Amino acid sequence: MELTVVMPCLNEAETVEVCVRKALACMEEHGIEGEVLIADNGSTDGSQQLARDAGARVVHVDEKGYGNALMGGIRAARGKYVIMGDADDSYDFGSLLPFVEQLRDGADLVMGNRFKGGIAPGAMPPLHRYLGNPVLSFVGRLFFPSKIGDFHCGLRGFRRDSILRLGLQTGGMEFASEMVVRSTLAGYDVREVPTTLAPDGRSRPPHLRSWRDGWRHLRFLLLYSPKWLFFYPGIALMMIGLVAGTALTFGPVQIGELAFDVDTLVGASAAVVIGFQSALFALFTKVYAAEEGFLPESRRVRKLIGMVTLERGLVVGGLLALAGLVGLVMSLVHWQVRSWGALDPRESLRIVVPAATALVMSFQTIFASLFVSILGIRRTRETPVDVAARAAEEAAEALTREQTSAGSH
Repeated sequence: MELTVVMPCLNEAETVEVCVRKALACMEEHGIEGEVLIADNGSTDGSQQLARDAGARVVHVDEKGYGNALMGGIRAARGKYVIMGDADDSYDFGSLLPFVEQLRDGADLVMGNRFKGGIAPGAMPPLHRYLGNPVLSFVGRLFFPSKIGDFHCGLRGFRRDSILRLGLQTGGMEFASEMVVRSTLAGYDVREVPTTLAPDGRSRPPHLRSWRDGWRHLRFLLLYSPKWLFFYPGIALMMIGLVAGTALTFGPVQIGELAFDVDTLVGASAAVVIGFQSALFALFTKVYAAEEGFLPESRRVRKLIGMVTLERGLVVGGLLALAGLVGLVMSLVHWQVRSWGALDPRESLRIVVPAATALVMSFQTIFASLFVSILGIRRTRETPVDVAARAAEEAAEALTREQTSAGSH
């Protein structure tokens, strides 16, 4: 079978039948061997029977959520290609051919673009059309090397085996973003075709919740991009702290009517430590995500792991600790010169704060190198298929041994 059209369904009795008939008519018109599969997520309004009467196959998905329903449908699909779309009659299931043609041409994922195809009046709330979708799509293009203009279009086609190979994890609305991001990071052939969006045919409000689901999409994009979440902000904060701290170590700084002194030096020290820790978190996240398969393994990360060895971390951490200890000794000398009496904080803190900062960063460096070394330990990953294959091989070997032993007698 060439194509399966998967529609997630949760109480779509008003529209599911017309969506199924449109998809089946389109496949018949263009000679596409296919089926329509309804991934029902617990409907209580009779949507399942209406879909069957219209010619669809229905599978039940117990786990709640948009992503869970779709993954259940994708796994149950019989087609080589899958086109997914909502069962609310907002997408044009009569225009599936452009998606199929791109898939036949070798694309792994074909996204619809509603902004290029046309959005009918009232089909998309102004908040989504002019803020939510453009901003989240821009963030997606900024964080990841993608040219997709409409990250959240619900009508999209893909090779079933390619998407299953990704091992998508999210069960909610952010599933739409995860599919695009993971496909892009995996180096898939991702294309885009214009599609249209019409007002849905339901009398009830949609399942989508603007702010909640918008935040879930943004959160997902941030979590899948440690560079933008941790590394870039951390490096920026650390550089600001280093520049300000270096200048204030040698004395107060006057800019116009503003005077910066040791209190700002303490803040600069905190910025350096926080920024350094944030950059380390970016490294931890990338290594862990690559090792666990959430993100594809990166040559840069593997090269960095090779550079950030435990031994080098101990050396760098030791040098920072030595610098901090030297600073503390200098502070003691400074105190001795003052006959162990009261000190002027504007003088003493210029020695103590850099020394304490170096000591803190020395332990951060040592602990980070230890942790990266632990994360970098390779281990064998066995899938259930591997376990079954090994068990079959062992059984065959045992049977051979028994036959050999019986023959020898």
